[in-house]
Amino acid sequence: MNDPFAHKPHPLLQDYVRYETRRQFFKRGASLMGTAALAMLAPHLVLADDQERAAASGADKLMRAIGPHFPPKAKRVIYLHMVGGPSQLDLFDYKPKLGEWFDKDLPDSIRMGQRITTMTSGQKRLPVAPSKYKFAQYGKSGMWVSELLPWTAKMVDDLCFIRSMNTDAINHEPAITFMQTGNQITGKPCLGSWVSYGLGSMNENLPTFVVLIAKSTNTEQLQAISNRLWSAGYLPGEHAGVSFRTAGDPILFINNPQGVDEKVRRKTLDGLKALNEINFQVVGDPETHTRIHEYELAFRMQSSVPELAQISGEPESTYQLYGEAARKPGSFANTAVLARRLIERGVRFVQIYHNNWDTHSNVSGRLPDQCKDVDQACYGLIQDLKQRGMLEDTLVVWGGEFGRTIYSQGDLTKENYGRDHHPRCFTMWMAGGGAKPGVVHGETDDFSYNIVKDPVHVHDFHATTLKLLGFDHLRFTYRFQGLDQRLTGVVPAKVIDSLIT
Repeated sequence: MNDPFAHKPHPLLQDYVRYETRRQFFKRGASLMGTAALAMLAPHLVLADDQERAAASGADKLMRAIGPHFPPKAKRVIYLHMVGGPSQLDLFDYKPKLGEWFDKDLPDSIRMGQRITTMTSGQKRLPVAPSKYKFAQYGKSGMWVSELLPWTAKMVDDLCFIRSMNTDAINHEPAITFMQTGNQITGKPCLGSWVSYGLGSMNENLPTFVVLIAKSTNTEQLQAISNRLWSAGYLPGEHAGVSFRTAGDPILFINNPQGVDEKVRRKTLDGLKALNEINFQVVGDPETHTRIHEYELAFRMQSSVPELAQISGEPESTYQLYGEAARKPGSFANTAVLARRLIERGVRFVQIYHNNWDTHSNVSGRLPDQCKDVDQACYGLIQDLKQRGMLEDTLVVWGGEFGRTIYSQGDLTKENYGRDHHPRCFTMWMAGGGAKPGVVHGETDDFSYNIVKDPVHVHDFHATTLKLLGFDHLRFTYRFQGLDQRLTGVVPAKVIDSLIT
């Protein structure tokens, strides 16, 4: 029979035991013979806790980084994600023979029984929908580009096109998560967090990893954009992306409350820091240091962020380059200018999301707006970086989470059609940062349905990106739950060396 008066440990004490680190355990048992022997044989293990605490408590210092395995070609990244999946067929993957196939059924020899979404699996037919847009070849590379992207066409020799991207996911949430984190299941660190962990900060007054969400002109079919996409996952929380607003104050509560001056705020933070340090010494939870770091960073950003966000001070030449839309807060062009200002000031990784590329219907009504939003702005960004001598060590990435189908979803006419999700092939491009300019990598079949040459899986893309940043993807790991976790996972992945200068 249980004794009702027996001592029961308080839940907080149980938490302390649960979160106790190995080093804390050894330190508390330092008088034991085994620990004494350990101290004689490997003193760095016993003293490491004090050393680590002393280093980590300097929240006013730049974030520690593990450093690259070899000299990086890219020191910074601007990742432009087109949320919803741009149509490779209407933008980059020219298929002139498909005119003869208009409204004919997609051959079984092409589909080969492959999985399709529930949005079209119930259709009686899968009618072929050739692109209604004109294409032409540009540059020394001879890259085919749609009439919807005249500014992109001007800079094809600055870009490295991958026409043979493929993914495992067929629906948005797992596909975006897979593209950003290397795993379809949420909760893993994203690429930006890995870069922050590996390379660290270049400016103690700004976040290492910043996220911007651009407003699309057309809002016909928006996808959810969740902060899970820029999570640090199992990496220390300080490596998570910091979301900047594109209108109003860039960060909520960046200014002191009325009646609170800088001295009062500084004294308050010093008190919080002291309490958090005491808590860390007792509990050892690494998130406590993340909290200290974030408080201190927020204080420093009060002086750095307002100046950063004032793009109205940009010269007239900036708006001529990026387009008049750059004057409009929250537009894609506006965020592209802000991205350049961020990396100029030492931000490592800038992620921009642009919504509404999910063209299940009304391609002719929506795709022109989408392209107009991003086309000149992307051109302006690349040329701006070139002019400033920054493109050579800044990697710019453009793409979505999957492609679109050659068969029409819903009604089909020569003037309009819809396209469903297609994971088996799509197009992305990179520029700068060691990506080989003027390259067109990979080929698809005559229906842009299957890859026939040089496939690039999402894991291969990540492995290649990490190499540009100075990391061997097999050795770039973080110990979690007893495993050496990595961005590229456990399935074999390869670096595509032909994409690298």
